[in-house]
Amino acid sequence: MSLVVYGHPFSSYTQKLLVALYENATLFEFRCLGPDTPDYVAEWLKHWPLAKFPMLADGERRLVETSIIIEYLAMAHPGKVDLLPSDSMAALEVRFLDRFFDLHVMAPMQAAVAGALTGDAAKREEGLAQSAQLLERAYGWLEGHLAGKTWAAGEDFTLADCAAAPSLFYADWVHRISSQYSRLAAYRARLLARPSFARAVEEARPYRHLFPLGAPERD
Repeated sequence: MSLVVYGHPFSSYTQKLLVALYENATLFEFRCLGPDTPDYVAEWLKHWPLAKFPMLADGERRLVETSIIIEYLAMAHPGKVDLLPSDSMAALEVRFLDRFFDLHVMAPMQAAVAGALTGDAAKREEGLAQSAQLLERAYGWLEGHLAGKTWAAGEDFTLADCAAAPSLFYADWVHRISSQYSRLAAYRARLLARPSFARAVEEARPYRHLFPLGAPERD
């Protein structure tokens, strides 16, 4: 088995990669990074001192940045699910949506989490307020964008949905998707029902106590 993933099951970006791997039943070894696995941590930091999850090892090759890893897998280890369309214009749309979820959903969610991790009540509230404002804008845009679509880019599950799944999962914990965004809420529910993401969610369930804002009693 040549593929090795370094990451953590509760990490949103690790989950994004896991969804892509599970979609295509790609074989890999998972090396969970944490205080109980110092050797894995040392291997990871040796190749990626920026200390961001996840990292993929394929033989002597090391890849980071989740979107790049998923595109690499499509080229080097393709499977039955084409997560990036062969048509260039369609692929551009998928890449845009992938960036949208990472930059406008995942990032605001993580900012709220970062505020809570400081342990400072004022910074926690400031982070939540800023996150809510930005996520409301993203939710509103997505509500219109998803009209008539099953998945983010249409009828096919793509890289964009790999990004959407963990970002919307955790964003809803930080700032609840209200009833006015019915399409978005239904899309999040479809993502949670997708076997690849459902598996990632279940594997991360034992770590929910780590969520600094408190994991809700749902999902």
